[in-house]
Amino acid sequence: MPMRFRGSLLAAAIILTIAACAPRQEFRGVTIEEDKLKQIQVGQTTEAQVGALLGSPSTTSTFPDWGVTYYYISSETEAVAFLAPELIDQQVVSIAFDKDGKVKDLKRYGLKDGKQIAFVERETPTRGKELTVLEQLFGNFGRFNSAANPSK
Repeated sequence: MPMRFRGSLLAAAIILTIAACAPRQEFRGVTIEEDKLKQIQVGQTTEAQVGALLGSPSTTSTFPDWGVTYYYISSETEAVAFLAPELIDQQVVSIAFDKDGKVKDLKRYGLKDGKQIAFVERETPTRGKELTVLEQLFGNFGRFNSAANPSK
């Protein structure tokens, strides 16, 4: 193999290795500009006007008896190579409406306003026997007798 070919092959391998480690950024959701939020007036702007100005919300409130609330959520994550993505920024705009359909409250939350929740890693034990792969594969051999089955 010529020396020149080996050098270019090595250079290509180094470039691919460096490119694979470059961080990937992902943006998700709806980013609301500040000038659009300034157009929303508490007590005056209606639900239909907010929908026309900002578009469909990311989600709405779960309990409509307490009033409708629109949530516009956006997030930015960054991942390097095979590592888990890291949350860089998150914005939530909450717009609550009263019973007449007019804006009652408008709030903006950032990443610092959120709280991290530690998930419990434990598992609930279940009754019964845990089968190995071989027991699962060969467990039904001999259980079915064709003489006892009149349909055959």
